[in-house]
Amino acid sequence: MLRKLYEWTMEKAQHRHAERWLAGFAFVESSFFPIPPHPLLGLMCLANPKKAVRYALITTIASVLGGLFGYAIGYFLYDTLGQWLIATLGLQEAFPKAACYLREYDVEVILLAGSTPVPFKLLTITAGFIQMALLPFILASIAGRGLIFMSCGILFRVFGAPIKSFIDKYLGWVTAAFVVLVVAGFIALSFLGGGSEETKTACDLATSVRPA
Repeated sequence: MLRKLYEWTMEKAQHRHAERWLAGFAFVESSFFPIPPHPLLGLMCLANPKKAVRYALITTIASVLGGLFGYAIGYFLYDTLGQWLIATLGLQEAFPKAACYLREYDVEVILLAGSTPVPFKLLTITAGFIQMALLPFILASIAGRGLIFMSCGILFRVFGAPIKSFIDKYLGWVTAAFVVLVVAGFIALSFLGGGSEETKTACDLATSVRPA
């Protein structure tokens, strides 16, 4: 099943409208869609390594714009659309913790979440809800999203063929490694440095959130 899905996605990654799909996935994932763009970006880079940096740039720009949309949802529409999205995505318990960490650590949380495969939408909606300063939010989003996506694009551009051969041979292990990265991203957020243990404990135990 995994192999068939991989081959099907590889075929779609070479479609003439693949860039539009990639941009669309990156945009909606940063604000409300549950599926991240990382697998599609990686497969498109595999299918055409010469365009890997272009694909990464498209993903970065679309993701940051989507993050701004998520911020707007949290800022203007949290009581209606925002709450519904958080509940639909199963992030009710994570939302108070994210709000606490954002208030305490600000840009550091956006940078960390933006550069790991964790639900970036949780941080974008939460940042809008707590009315985080917009310019630092944008700059941190560009840095975090750019780090993970552009690194992927450059690696595939330089080592495209060997990476494809490795994934073709060890697809199951690569999939497992991606899952481990997601888990590691959540762990990294929970052990965010630069603050007191009391603050971290308070954020980990947060069950409610107050408006900005």
